[in-house]
Amino acid sequence: MSTHTVTLMPIGDVAKFLKSLIPANIPKEYALKPVFESVASDEKIRDGVIAFRDFLYLLFDRLVAEGSLYAKPPNKPGSMTDYPFLHRLTNLLVEIGYHGKLTDGGDSLLVTDIPLSNSFIDEKGKKKSPKISASGLVEVLRFLSLCGFVFTDTDLEDKKIAVSDSQPLKATYPRNPALLTGLKALSIADMELRAERRYWNDCYLLRCDYRLLRADSSDIFDELEDFLRPLPEEVQEFAKTLHKRYTEKGLTCFAMMRVDNNYFYVKVAGGKKELSLQDKYQKRLFAFSNTVRFGYSLFVRSKKTEKYKDTIAAFAPSLQKKIAIGYGCYRQLGRTRCTGDCQGIRLPLDKTILDISDDIIKWLDCEV
Repeated sequence: MSTHTVTLMPIGDVAKFLKSLIPANIPKEYALKPVFESVASDEKIRDGVIAFRDFLYLLFDRLVAEGSLYAKPPNKPGSMTDYPFLHRLTNLLVEIGYHGKLTDGGDSLLVTDIPLSNSFIDEKGKKKSPKISASGLVEVLRFLSLCGFVFTDTDLEDKKIAVSDSQPLKATYPRNPALLTGLKALSIADMELRAERRYWNDCYLLRCDYRLLRADSSDIFDELEDFLRPLPEEVQEFAKTLHKRYTEKGLTCFAMMRVDNNYFYVKVAGGKKELSLQDKYQKRLFAFSNTVRFGYSLFVRSKKTEKYKDTIAAFAPSLQKKIAIGYGCYRQLGRTRCTGDCQGIRLPLDKTILDISDDIIKWLDCEV
């Protein structure tokens, strides 16, 4: 019987990976969506986003240095990055930003309710425990205080902290108060504007995705360039060549951002029903991916290889072998552990891919 054992990555390495997902370049000028008019001026929000970005750098550095004191591993991790502390951290930040009220000067957020720290009744009428426990709430507040937050009139030595109208949580960030405005806007975007369904335990806010705030749609090619920037220049150019070639051939590129990054390419057929982003992802032909497990990769989900065997026979032997093995669930492939093959045939997106770049283009041309 096959087993799938997950080896948890050290929290410091997870923090370094998450830090790498922060956009390398956040523009100084861009128009914002109307929903943010009630928060602050466009200029103050843009300044706040930059301040929040700088805070995230500090937060991840703190996680590298002291994360093991806070981020305890679960008994049965579901993934390499499955630290409940990270889930509580990102969601408490969203709760503070989304439910908090900015004071007139914008130098503090007043929070009277943290819904995820409350018990609730599910759709079947059953009472459920809070998503963030009392001890978990205190733990995250203590960590945020190490990163520069100040919670006025709140004793972080208490085992339990109640937040209500009569006992509000007042959050400030003396190092740069503009952060609070940025947090407010980014939290609204995370709760209301993201294309994907919001799962309470994902780390979306921690990537500081300012693009959700923009009034105009971000150019997907600009996003892809930002995604590729850490790679060697020749590899970046090859990836951009694939993007341009196959978007010109009718494929559409979509971005899916969770803990990992995916830019995937799919042929979108017209129809009465608008496909969700997840539906489009399931129909992808190939994707550029950056994951904590594999780093940068090109995944290809070929489906027509039986129709062009002669073409494949001329490919480099290493690529022929990968195509012959195929992809699918590790159980279907007769393996004893998960190797990520359900995503497609994986090729490392590094300089080694340049040796087979022409073969890859011929391969994808046959599939398209």
